[in-house]
Amino acid sequence: MWSGPRNLSTAMMYSFAARGDCAVVDEPFYAAYLALSGLPHPMRAEILAAQPNDPAGVAEALLARVEQPVFYAKHMTHHMLPGVPRDWMAACRNVFLIRHPARVVASYARKREAPTLADIGFVQQAELFDEVADRTGAAPVVVDSADIRADPAGALMALCAAIGIPFTERMLRWPRGPKPFDGAWAPHWYGAVHRSTGFDGAEEALPRLEGAYARLAEEALPYYEKLAACR
Repeated sequence: MWSGPRNLSTAMMYSFAARGDCAVVDEPFYAAYLALSGLPHPMRAEILAAQPNDPAGVAEALLARVEQPVFYAKHMTHHMLPGVPRDWMAACRNVFLIRHPARVVASYARKREAPTLADIGFVQQAELFDEVADRTGAAPVVVDSADIRADPAGALMALCAAIGIPFTERMLRWPRGPKPFDGAWAPHWYGAVHRSTGFDGAEEALPRLEGAYARLAEEALPYYEKLAACR
């Protein structure tokens, strides 16, 4: 599952984990991304200590066998820097989780100041979408977070059908609080989803952004619209 940050991605991971037949992994390339980029993200030291820093080793581990019938990997598109292996992606069903950039920017800015276009992953998401299509010969599945929140059961039924697994209503609820599979960064980023037990209701009108934040959302919009046309 490929998304940018602040994009319902953790709730979707919790949804799949709640199935009962699914192992999950939370942003396995995060430490490798920090090691390669040198960026000063919140909890940087803890993340680097908690995960492998070698992206080739991470990619190899993603293709290892798991005991559960379904294996769900939550990925951030901006983690796939040049030099990070991508050939393993052809062995997976790749799904792209999208959200309107105005919502992403507004949410991200509350957790980390002055995000850039590279931070929010829209350009990388469009590039990865094209790369997966080229590698597999078919357009990947796209699901919009707004559609999930408006109709969780209907959207998840359609998603499960598209990737060839059965839908279960267990995907609609999960226990409140931290999860054992949360990444080391969860204390900074996951406060709201830890208070949840299911998907929130339909989203309200787009937030009003000003200045640099409005310009950032406008820059990201064409990349979002490209994938939204395929959702």
